[in-house]
Amino acid sequence: MALSTAWWLVTGGLIAVELITGTFYLLMLSLGAAASALAAHADLPLTWQIVIGAIVGGLSVTLWHLKNAHTHQPTEASRNQNVHLDLGELVQVLEWDEQGLAQVKHRGAQWTAQLAPGQLPAPGAYRITEITGSRLILEKI
Repeated sequence: MALSTAWWLVTGGLIAVELITGTFYLLMLSLGAAASALAAHADLPLTWQIVIGAIVGGLSVTLWHLKNAHTHQPTEASRNQNVHLDLGELVQVLEWDEQGLAQVKHRGAQWTAQLAPGQLPAPGAYRITEITGSRLILEKI
């Protein structure tokens, strides 16, 4: 079996495992294996094939990681809509007490709500912006 065929099999294997696991980094490593296969087609020595594959695969993984590190900003759990599906939902506040709290009904249950910083207490419709413990943080619409 030719060395280039072995590299193409490694490339296909990495892609197959990536499809099963969903790890995009394996797809980047398969680029390195494909580059090694192309180097084998060019009759470069095995050492150069490995070096080229390592450089292309490693650089691909690094660039992918850097791209995702800059675009993915971690959010606090209290403000993360993937954690709290109620964020962005609307509630009606009938009255605020002297401590800046209100009792609101949301999803069939009574909740204690408080105003987000900079908001003035007034009856009306509010949007849930944060959930801290069992307390809804609201801002006026």
